Amino acid sequence: MLVFFLAVGVLYTVGTRCFQFRHFKLWFSETILTCFKKSPPKSPEPGLQSGKKKNSISPWQAMATALASTGGVGNIAGVATAITAGGPGALFWMWVSALLGMMTHYGETVLGICFRNKDKDGHYSGGPMIYMEKGLHCKWLACFFSLFCIGAALGMGNMSQSNSMADALNHSWGTPKLAIGIAAALITGLVITGGIGRITIVSEKLVPIMSILYIIGALLVVLTHIGNVPAAFSSIFHEAFNFRAAGGGILGYGIASAMRTGISRGVFSNEAGLGSSVMVHAAADVDHPAIQGMWGIFEVFADTMVVCTITGLAILCSNVYDQTAYLNAMQLDQMYQTTRYIDALPNGVPLASAAFASTFGSMGDIFVSFSILLFGLATLLSWSYFGEQAVIYLFGHKVVPAYKFIYIFFIVIGAVARLDFVWSVSDTLNGLMAIPNLIAITVLSPTVFRVTKDYFVKYKGG
Repeated sequence: MLVFFLAVGVLYTVGTRCFQFRHFKLWFSETILTCFKKSPPKSPEPGLQSGKKKNSISPWQAMATALASTGGVGNIAGVATAITAGGPGALFWMWVSALLGMMTHYGETVLGICFRNKDKDGHYSGGPMIYMEKGLHCKWLACFFSLFCIGAALGMGNMSQSNSMADALNHSWGTPKLAIGIAAALITGLVITGGIGRITIVSEKLVPIMSILYIIGALLVVLTHIGNVPAAFSSIFHEAFNFRAAGGGILGYGIASAMRTGISRGVFSNEAGLGSSVMVHAAADVDHPAIQGMWGIFEVFADTMVVCTITGLAILCSNVYDQTAYLNAMQLDQMYQTTRYIDALPNGVPLASAAFASTFGSMGDIFVSFSILLFGLATLLSWSYFGEQAVIYLFGHKVVPAYKFIYIFFIVIGAVARLDFVWSVSDTLNGLMAIPNLIAITVLSPTVFRVTKDYFVKYKGG
């Protein structure tokens, strides 16, 4: 599966002639910089607009909601678990997955715009199941994707978020995990009952605030230990290709573990190739499919290349991660077929909290807990919509209330479940959901290449 993820990223990178590198200035100016422009450019293709702006969401709202789904606990707890399970080299493979994933997400976002539906009220809706049905004419594949999407919504988008939220608040303040799960379920229920409109309103306000606050906090941790930054980067590149770890010839994580963990956590973080956030991108009122595709590129860039990198550097620079200790623990666990040695060391949220505590003291725990809370809530809201769209595709609107009740109930279940169980379930459901989507975007890649060429002809004069 991980090879498949990388292969599709290579396909789109080559097919678009390294769009994410060659046109960095273009996609950056067409996305986040447009927020500072007075007015957007007029479209040469009015047919792509809804004609009823009030019934649609803006490209920024779509990206903010999508980033809310990707910018979850994977940016904090996910990075920490990647380092403990795959070593510092896992960060390198997270970067690889992101650089290639930028174009994978570009491709699936473009397809989401090209093959979307529009109802009588002017609302857009779409997603992988729609381009599988309309583009591939393969409804059975769309049904499989929708089924796996529902499972992923309950796993990755739900239980893993509430689990990390409960773990963070329990670690910092001793709050019972069950109480945290119930509170998160109530808040989520209040928002998702308002549909995509209320979700986007909350997301466009919550995402910028939580992202900026977290980035500033993490940068302060790195700056406090600025002298350790060169050693941190050295360990990242060295361990990414190291078959044996440093420290007396102890059996290390190895290149396979670093690659497997880094790519899987990268996919978990930015969701490129899963097709999940395509469902909200497809609802955007946008002038050209390629423009929304560029918002998809920025989404992956901001999520993994910025936030995940800063988290990883904060952990490695603050000296809270003792590589030899983690290697020894993993070796003992492999020898005795147990996990008690690695479980005795800080992992996930506690490891990230320790990094921030090295700079902020006791406030570090509170800061990380607060960040986890905001990131987790944002992801819970976004993924509820993704699962809802899959439910609608399979069973119709009448089943949505039952789905929302089950979704809210699983928040409580995830809060009290075991950490390793929740992450294993999430990774498995990620893979199942990605299979039909990766097949579809591979077969439909010529459409994306044609649309990209069309964009440069109409907007850039060739």
